[in-house]
Amino acid sequence: MELPVHDNWGAQHRELKLDTILRSAVQLGASDIHIRVDQPPLVRVSGQLIPLDMPVVTPEWAADCVEKALETQRAKSVFAEQGDHDFALEIPDVGRFRVNAYRSRGVSSMVLRHVRQDIPTLVQLGLPESVNELARKSDGLVLVCGPTGSGKSTTLAAMVGLINAEKAFHILTIEDPLEFLHTDLKSSVSQREIGIDTPSFASALRSGLRQDPDVIVIGEIRDSETMSIALQAAETGHLVLASMHAASVQDAIQRAVDLFPTQEQAHVRTVVAEVLQGVVSQRLVPSLTPVQRSLLIEIAVSTPRVRQAISNPKDLSELSTIMSEGSYYGMVTLQQDALGKVMSGEVSVEAAEGVMTSLNDFRLALKQAGYGGDHE
Repeated sequence: MELPVHDNWGAQHRELKLDTILRSAVQLGASDIHIRVDQPPLVRVSGQLIPLDMPVVTPEWAADCVEKALETQRAKSVFAEQGDHDFALEIPDVGRFRVNAYRSRGVSSMVLRHVRQDIPTLVQLGLPESVNELARKSDGLVLVCGPTGSGKSTTLAAMVGLINAEKAFHILTIEDPLEFLHTDLKSSVSQREIGIDTPSFASALRSGLRQDPDVIVIGEIRDSETMSIALQAAETGHLVLASMHAASVQDAIQRAVDLFPTQEQAHVRTVVAEVLQGVVSQRLVPSLTPVQRSLLIEIAVSTPRVRQAISNPKDLSELSTIMSEGSYYGMVTLQQDALGKVMSGEVSVEAAEGVMTSLNDFRLALKQAGYGGDHE
């Protein structure tokens, strides 16, 4: 990737300024900015860490930068005592950032996450109409899953954006960290951040049920307590949107059940089958189009066959077949989606193969679809 050359910097090696670094990062669409000594500032663009064309950070400059960013005396004291500190930073005409300042090998460092206010639409993300319909449900549980860096938070933000634009609801989000700032449109949006506004997902959920929410967004379900409260909320008339680390739709459902002790899992399966509205599993891969990365997805939507497969552990392995036959309901498997995007020229065979669980099945599907490229 070609990065812009800053005449003020580079060869002239002038003094670094944090606001200039952050402005450059925002212009590049970076999600994160790393300030570490002995290297130029790094920005994460499309999942890759790239150095800016700026001077190498010195220990003295890094220490001064962190000192100035920690605006209150209390923040400075916490950093001095603990060696790290989380805080928010807002630069006029640049943006808002979630910051973690820390010491590495005795010197100050920072990672800043850009908290975006431009909420993408589901269409802009390349998600089909069935995901819009999941966001329009009045109650139940919708899971968005995938590995780290697969865009789960962005998909959740787009779903919140759709609800916010269409319905007069109270939307409560519980996030770690805050990645998008939502402005009230038709809805009233309350955003709570772990470590700043509340100590944990579970405690925020418990209190959140008393805050009259219509929609609850959980940045990540990590434990049985959070999942239990999420299921309770979905059972009692709330729409719950949540992300999980899981490799596939089937894996997400299995992980939701496996969070609980063995003796509780049969009951949990029944509850999940009753309240689940759908699961969206996604992967980001390099694109052959100007957007740089494409979303590969699989989607399960609640139908009698899907509920039966969830209820009975022996039938869960049939979920992929059910999804492959469920296009009428907006379902699709990862293999079907990847096949379509390879055939359209959006994604390379190599990129698609990198996320397939069965290369042989995918290559056979390519052959049957008449793909003529070399993918041996």
